[in-house]
Amino acid sequence: MPNSRRRPADPAGGGAAASAAPRVESFPPQVASGCRVLVLGTVPSLASLALRQSYAHAQNLFWPFMGQLYDAGPELPYAERIARLHARGVGIWDVLERCERRGSLDSDIVVASEVANDVPGLLAREPAIAAIALNGAKALQVYRRRIEPAIDAARRARLAVLALPSTSPANASIPRADKLARWRELLAWSREAPR
Repeated sequence: MPNSRRRPADPAGGGAAASAAPRVESFPPQVASGCRVLVLGTVPSLASLALRQSYAHAQNLFWPFMGQLYDAGPELPYAERIARLHARGVGIWDVLERCERRGSLDSDIVVASEVANDVPGLLAREPAIAAIALNGAKALQVYRRRIEPAIDAARRARLAVLALPSTSPANASIPRADKLARWRELLAWSREAPR
């Protein structure tokens, strides 16, 4: 007897595997010895993955903001931008080591697929880090849920957490000047410019 509840055949022939979101992986931490403030994004965008550079989307405001704050703007070669951030005690990484996500939007991340980066281990190796700056609401959410509970309580007590507006072009509800004003909080935690 035929089963009338049977699903129609998948025309692509892929079943559940065909509908799974692609796996995305973070870059290694870009942190130098003596880092004072660690900026954590969520996970690289498709543009970042293609270029192997954090915040590579042309409309992302991260590098323009770093240009205004640390003279590390998008007009410079990527390695020079990173070196200038390191000279000021700023490091960058992501909250997620890997996840599944279609496209580049944080809202498309499959929550069950999230695997956090070892930020607690990095903090143990870099005792000068005094502040964590979260680039956007999703980075903050993942940090609070998956990373913060794993940080030693004494270390956590000495750590400032800065919840900053996302620099992503998808975050268009906050004017650029207001975003930059919030991102200026980094200056209180980083080193003076080299003379």
